[in-house]
Amino acid sequence: MTLMSALPASDSYKSIGKGARPSVFAVSELATASFAAVGQELARLVSALNLAPKAPEVSVDHRLASLWYGFSFKPDGWEMPSLWDAVAGDYQASDGWIRLHTNLPRHKAAALKVLGVPGNRDAVSQALKEWSVADLETAIVAEGGVAAAMRSRAEWLEHPQGRAVSRDPLIGWHSPRRIVARDRPEATAQRPLSGLRVLDLTRVLAGPVSTRTLAGFGAEVLRVDPPGWDEPGVIPDISLGKHCAYLDLKSPVGMKKLEHLLSQADVFVHGYRPGALDALGLPKTKRDDLAPNRIEVTLNAYGWQGPWSSRRGFDSLVQMSAGIADSGRAWAKADKPTPLPVQALDHATGYLMAAAVLSALAEAASGNSIMLAQLSLARTADLLAALAKSDTSEEITDATPADYDTKPEASGWGAGHRLKSALTVGAANMRWALPAENLGTSQPVWSSLSG
Repeated sequence: MTLMSALPASDSYKSIGKGARPSVFAVSELATASFAAVGQELARLVSALNLAPKAPEVSVDHRLASLWYGFSFKPDGWEMPSLWDAVAGDYQASDGWIRLHTNLPRHKAAALKVLGVPGNRDAVSQALKEWSVADLETAIVAEGGVAAAMRSRAEWLEHPQGRAVSRDPLIGWHSPRRIVARDRPEATAQRPLSGLRVLDLTRVLAGPVSTRTLAGFGAEVLRVDPPGWDEPGVIPDISLGKHCAYLDLKSPVGMKKLEHLLSQADVFVHGYRPGALDALGLPKTKRDDLAPNRIEVTLNAYGWQGPWSSRRGFDSLVQMSAGIADSGRAWAKADKPTPLPVQALDHATGYLMAAAVLSALAEAASGNSIMLAQLSLARTADLLAALAKSDTSEEITDATPADYDTKPEASGWGAGHRLKSALTVGAANMRWALPAENLGTSQPVWSSLSG
């Protein structure tokens, strides 16, 4: 069995371009290697399906890969909404720094309830001075919110969760089984994933990056969200190529519809924490009954073992917990947390998830057993911390007009331009049949089956 377990060797693909995102960490190197991982596994799938006479060459544009780790979409004459809630951010407590993540109303309410203040930065900042970071982190999490104290890298590696994450593989494969992959006569060397149905139950940001990538090579992606859900600061970036539908999974009718969609899916990608799908009424035994031949890939924030395995989290919080923001502070000679220049943990994990899907598809096409795949942002942080940084004086920051496709994209918010493809696999590169659209604008059906 050759299911993916690590980044590809640098001599196994072609890389063009140079430069680096400004960081103490090898952010641009990770970007290129994660794109290459997708390319490597897609090339294996092309070969397994006999879509090309020989194994296709994988080529990554290093500059474009780095830029795709930021925003891939540039509006023409309008602005995307702010990524962050007004209260979200880093604050100094009595004995250190802590980050509050308040983009979701329930998370904001939890933090404000613990602090006992109204929702403005001045009141929050003042109240925080009376707390230790450890006590506040614990209290907000206990209330159902999300927060992370800034730890050094050494402190994280000694922390019970840090030690647990260090024992996790980059991709945790488990529950081996044989499947029969559905024939996809639409698949070609140019569009190797045509006809593939991907059910997407993920939120910001890693999971949507993975399914956007699969859509870029021809997959039909159906994203399902609760009614009224929105992520205004990121949806124009990551709904590209997808149908986006609303379903109330807490209602019997909504769950029955989801089960029907799952039974017709080839791939199931989700971001539910351990036990969450069981509580929803969709345990693994039921998923096996409904979709015995599915590929399944999932992620969480803090890893799959240890005391924080069920803790909610986001890229910016994991950077604080795992020593990334503190290392950046020391590198920048700053007096406050200095995060990565982009949400690299999200993006890298997303591309690795896409690569894991392709790896399992290639194994299935070769008649081998496959497994379910588990990834985490915290384990990706360990990967980034271990990567060597190349020597370069050329910084990659903002995209230039030459980095964008000349063809405009008519998104659901207005026209704009998308970055050019960073990855080529033989005759295939990333291109999308559908522009980015608002959540809830499609029906919860597979378009290829709806007549």
